[in-house]
Amino acid sequence: MVMMVAVLLANVALAQDVTIKLGTLAPQGSTWHSLLKEMAEKWAEASGGKVKLKIYAGGTQGSEGDMVRKMGVGQLQAASITNIGLHDIVAEPMVFSTPGLFDERDFREVFPKLEAQLNGIVEAKGYVVLSWAQVGTVSIFCTKPYATPEAAADAKFFAWDGDTASVEAFKLVGFRPVVLSSTDIVPSLQTGMINCVSQVPAYVLTARLFDKANQMVDYPWSYLVGATIVKKDAWEKIPADTRAKLVAITKEINARIDAEVKRLNDDAVAAMKKQGLTVVKVESGPWEKAAMRAWPAVRGKVVPEAFFDQVVKLRDEARKSRK
Repeated sequence: MVMMVAVLLANVALAQDVTIKLGTLAPQGSTWHSLLKEMAEKWAEASGGKVKLKIYAGGTQGSEGDMVRKMGVGQLQAASITNIGLHDIVAEPMVFSTPGLFDERDFREVFPKLEAQLNGIVEAKGYVVLSWAQVGTVSIFCTKPYATPEAAADAKFFAWDGDTASVEAFKLVGFRPVVLSSTDIVPSLQTGMINCVSQVPAYVLTARLFDKANQMVDYPWSYLVGATIVKKDAWEKIPADTRAKLVAITKEINARIDAEVKRLNDDAVAAMKKQGLTVVKVESGPWEKAAMRAWPAVRGKVVPEAFFDQVVKLRDEARKSRK
């Protein structure tokens, strides 16, 4: 009798529909948004229509911090967010956005050695990482052509709401941070509340930030990584064999993002240049020194010292092996 009840309950679980509501800042119509919609279609097909993935793009669910809070109370079950938003769950991925620490080659070589460790850290907080994806190299876009960090000392830099590390890092560099929600960037550029934004070119293009911030400093300021995460309790409502199929789909989608991300950002710069963007050529030395002044704001204060040092060691080893 007990066995029959267990079988019946299992069959009910297999039969139930599950809706996963996913938030993201990816602009409507962007490559990232298009791929997420494709992922939703493939999820539905792979689950026989039992798993519905609803995408809320373009910041309609608020900032990344808002999305994390909504996952906490069940208004959302998933999010495709950057390591900046992920900081509200775990701090370690913030190491990748440390100014001056990584370039694209460094990241591609170091991240695979850390992925399993990071997945475990996130899962311990009640979330499952379905896949990581590269967002790309972050550049500084301003309304004025700042050739040196010293010249940019009078600039007002956008700092993510909830990202205290960025605020402190900007101050250590010598910049003036202005804390705002990511959804307030455009109007703040228009009013002059801010005049510099550090972001990947593809986002700057799709969000039209370059209409005002049309001067790009030609220095790889930091790196941005994203993750598609889901609440563990919501995820486990899906049968295990179906979950495996959905993870495979998510990884395939994000692998395509990884393969395309450099081209997307390079193409974005080319497209913006045709529409008035100026690339400000700079000497890397002063910018590198300025970026490294930000490290104490991250090491030990945001990212645990041991993890930060582990990542720096892996980066140095990668650079040495390339030489």
